[in-house]
Amino acid sequence: MAGEMLTAITSLGGVLLGGGLSYLVQHSTQRMSVRAEQRRQETERAEARRAERLTHLERFIAVAAEAERAAFERPGDWSAGDPWPTAAQDTMHRLWVAERMLQVLYPAEVHTAARVYFVRLNRAVWDGVASLDDLYAELDDLRGTFLTTARSILER
Repeated sequence: MAGEMLTAITSLGGVLLGGGLSYLVQHSTQRMSVRAEQRRQETERAEARRAERLTHLERFIAVAAEAERAAFERPGDWSAGDPWPTAAQDTMHRLWVAERMLQVLYPAEVHTAARVYFVRLNRAVWDGVASLDDLYAELDDLRGTFLTTARSILER
């Protein structure tokens, strides 16, 4: 009887040990699977966020180029019914929206650089400038600062 009991206890111990090890392996595998899925989702989210940022950055740059053309083509005198102010108003509105989207999608330093560039463009469009050559240089500097700041954020 003692031999049978020892065999039964040994068998039960083997079953418990095997079941416990099986549970640990399954649990560990499941945790690794969950972590891998979370990393994959985080990577996808980061890629989608980067693509969205690039889309809005491109939109801001394109509309800013239109605003620069509007500033350089600004007539000396214009009235409310002329085509230039209507086109300039549309361009500046789109630039304002694009700049606000940068505020939503990018850190403060990018938005600040975009805002400085936007304000100078807005003043050039509506107030005019004394010297176009000075405006070219000033806008080049502001655009360069903005692009450098945006690039540094995108490289993170």
